[in-house]
Amino acid sequence: MILGIESSCDESALALYDSGNGLVDEWVHSQIVKHSEYGGVVPDIAVLEHLNNFPPLLDLARKKYRLEEKVSKIAVTCGPGLVGCLGIGISVAKSLGILWEVPVVGVNHLRGHAFSPFISLGEVSKWKNLLPHLGLLVSGGNTLLFSINEELGISILARTVDDAAGEALDKGAKLLGIPYPGGAELERRSIGGDPKAYDFPQAFPQKSDMKFSFSGLKTSLLYTIQKMNEAEVNDHFSDLSASYQWAAVKQLIRKTSHAWNQAEFKSLGLSGGVANNKVLRSEMKGLADRLDTLLLCAEPKYTGDNASMIAYASYIDPENTWTNEMQGLSFNASLKLEDVSP
Repeated sequence: MILGIESSCDESALALYDSGNGLVDEWVHSQIVKHSEYGGVVPDIAVLEHLNNFPPLLDLARKKYRLEEKVSKIAVTCGPGLVGCLGIGISVAKSLGILWEVPVVGVNHLRGHAFSPFISLGEVSKWKNLLPHLGLLVSGGNTLLFSINEELGISILARTVDDAAGEALDKGAKLLGIPYPGGAELERRSIGGDPKAYDFPQAFPQKSDMKFSFSGLKTSLLYTIQKMNEAEVNDHFSDLSASYQWAAVKQLIRKTSHAWNQAEFKSLGLSGGVANNKVLRSEMKGLADRLDTLLLCAEPKYTGDNASMIAYASYIDPENTWTNEMQGLSFNASLKLEDVSP
């Protein structure tokens, strides 16, 4: 079995993946409550939390599965992420590798997200007919359109030039007075609101511009709120939330549709933390229906940071992991999806 380890930000996570049975089990400790009082992730606190969280998580996993006897490989996130947090995960992986005498490999966190919609399908042989694949990865730190070819090679088709979509949703929520983490609460507050009540701008409306931008959207919301008094904001809160969210989603859908028409694809995918957004999922499903193709959405438990996608990526795509000498395994906080070395 493969033991996956994830520690790139504020989730301490372990997972066991078996070649014959798929995902066996997973353990996650979220730090959201810890960071909420600060309005965002505090790196130093995140590092301390990882130090406190991994020992009990490992104890639970070891007692249930006798890991030292069953684990044949350890896969750990090696970037991108917060420097100190990545270092904790790498240290845990190396220590266990030495103790259990098993190889340790580094996995690109973003490749984990890219392949997360396929986890429930298992072996590559079961879904190779769905390649080439067009994927949309939307999170707090990244917004990317990419393709996966028949050899599991990944090519970037579009990326954000400033804020990621998830970051823009969180910042918009903060402007509206919604506490961290704001994106999910913004979605809840938008229910019942009119998504066309406010005409927030969408960057790069020309189809040929294969790039995203969300900083102008945030600025537009700020200017709109500044022209309103507190009572007006409260009265139109759901409309403001729905319109802001819709502007972000519409840009994502428009660029995805354009990318699909530029090449031949056999499936469409959605991954990353923002993939949980019901409006985005619904619009992606509508796009897939119009394109007469299959939409693969990462399951909710695989959208955020998780160790299952790390273990899975190391299993299906071992050529794009980093191994060799365990002592030389390092991390890169700025790793990109297309990078093949930390």
